[in-house]
Amino acid sequence: MYSNFYINKFFKNIFIIFIIFIIAEKSFAKDPLILKFDNIIVNLQGNFIQGGLVKGNVFPDKVIKFEDKILLKDANGKFVFGFGRNYKEDSYLEVKISEKKWLKKSFKIKKQTYNTQYINGLQKKMVTPPKSFYDRIKKENKSIELIRNLNTDVNFIFQEFILPTKGIVSGVFGSQRILNGKPRRPHYGIDIAAPKGTPVIAPIDSIVRMAEKDLYFTGGTIILDHGHGVTSVYSHLSLININVGDKVIKGQKIAEVGSTGRSTGPHLDWRVNWFNQRLDPALLIN
Repeated sequence: MYSNFYINKFFKNIFIIFIIFIIAEKSFAKDPLILKFDNIIVNLQGNFIQGGLVKGNVFPDKVIKFEDKILLKDANGKFVFGFGRNYKEDSYLEVKISEKKWLKKSFKIKKQTYNTQYINGLQKKMVTPPKSFYDRIKKENKSIELIRNLNTDVNFIFQEFILPTKGIVSGVFGSQRILNGKPRRPHYGIDIAAPKGTPVIAPIDSIVRMAEKDLYFTGGTIILDHGHGVTSVYSHLSLININVGDKVIKGQKIAEVGSTGRSTGPHLDWRVNWFNQRLDPALLIN
């Protein structure tokens, strides 16, 4: 008869394989795309799918737009842009050829298939916040929105991401949530279930823009700025050991898993944005 040690080890390994399968299935399909604008070549690499992030480069002196938004570039002409959960099928880039002339090139965005997640037996306050909390929620959401609109010239986004904690993937990007039978907003990140106190690390080098211990929805919350409009949000944390303005290094412990805020159990909710576009964190992991 097998001991509990070997049984637990077996199931732990199965869970790890399950996580790797979920992440790998999405992230290995990074596609290259070359767009030619007269004699200007734009190289793109990434996930041309809803929730995907694309990295590109062009001559540093050229001005480039993604759907009317001028993109920030680093000294080598590298830039990023992304597509939200319900992004349309057709998209385009523009390059400024002369003072008054822009050239446009179109490309296709693939659709994702999203699951429906049913969560029942929740307390009423977990589904619909009491009106007495509306002002607080509005204020907190405004603070988060201001950070998501930052367009800083730090270039950490061009690093490769790593998973921020170890655990079981219990919620995936884009899934439609039905809470106590009522349709709610889709889930815009991935949930990683783990025991309270499990270390949470930075996925790449980052600047800390928020470190709050008690937001209404997300409890202990960190927002990391990766540069060029890309931010990560870590929610439901039990411990935060960094401060706003700190630079953190890829792999550095910055918090611990918890169940604070509107949460039904200890887990890390990891969300990634490119400005107002909600990205799929699983697509960022190699």
